[in-house]
Parts: sequence; C-alpha cells; structure tokens
Amino acid sequence: MAELGQLVESIEERSEALSTLGYRVRFDLTDGGSILVDATGGGVNVSTGEGGEADTVMKLSSDNLLKLVRGKLSPMIAFSTGRLKVQGSQGVAMKLAGLLDA
Repeated sequence: MAELGQLVESIEERSEALSTLGYRVRFDLTDGGSILVDATGGGVNVSTGEGGEADTVMKLSSDNLLKLVRGKLSPMIAFSTGRLKVQGSQGVAMKLAGLLDA
C-alpha cells in the first residue's frame, strides 16, 4: 500500500501537466484515504482528507494510483479492467487520463 504522502508528492510532481485540467478531481482510495486535486485556479492544489466538492471522483487502490501517476499503468486499461471506477463527469476523467498518459 502506497503512503498518502508519497502519492501527494507524485501528483505534485505532475502538477505542470495537470494545471491545464481546470477541474477538481477526488481520488477515493479503496484501501483508505482520499486525495483532492484542485486544478481550477490555473495552478494545482493537492490535499488529503474526505472533504471537498469534486467534478469527478475516481475510486482505486493507492498502489494503482501511484502506478497511474508514474505512467506505469494506463488509465484506459485500469478503467477497462475494473481497477478504476469513475463517478461524475466522464469527460473530466478522460481529460485527466490524457494528461497522466502524456
């Protein structure tokens, strides 16, 4: 299980690419915890905790999130194999997937 701090750090390393997202995405981790990525103000703010409205919620394990952010797991493969579940806007999820895949 990946540590929340490690996940936040990995997401922040990709913040330049994610800054064009323009939405709020929450990652609900199936093994505990939640990370909110707020890319609405031209920058990226990454925070932990259950609170916060999000345009899209993505449910997956912390290990799979780490693989996604590091480019070791394709978002499309994660979704099609059931390792990633999306609630809310599919369009936002697709845009995020494109930014993570880059």
